[in-house]
Amino acid sequence: MNERTVDDATHYRLLKLLEEHPGMSQRELAKSLGISLGKTNYCLRAVLARGHAKMVNFRNSNNRVSYLYQLTPSGLAAKLRVTRRFLALKKAEYLTLQQEIENLQREIDSRDAL
Repeated sequence: MNERTVDDATHYRLLKLLEEHPGMSQRELAKSLGISLGKTNYCLRAVLARGHAKMVNFRNSNNRVSYLYQLTPSGLAAKLRVTRRFLALKKAEYLTLQQEIENLQREIDSRDAL
């Protein structure tokens, strides 16, 4: 996955979830991200292939093999890059929304003055 293949919001949220909840299953990740299990699998495989995370086997309480996803140093660097882009996007959206709110407020104020 080139960092631009998946939108920055999904990429950021995936890396954040992997960092905060390394034991989440793919189903849990998909549910938290609000995307399909297939897309989650695609994103995870790409993150693993790029060396941004590694998968570690462990046995859970049900005696099944499960996996932990651990971010690597390059994964932490990728998370920082995508976080910067995501923050810039959110700031731009905020400024646009703020301007729209101001315009709507002026419209209401001008109609109330009539």
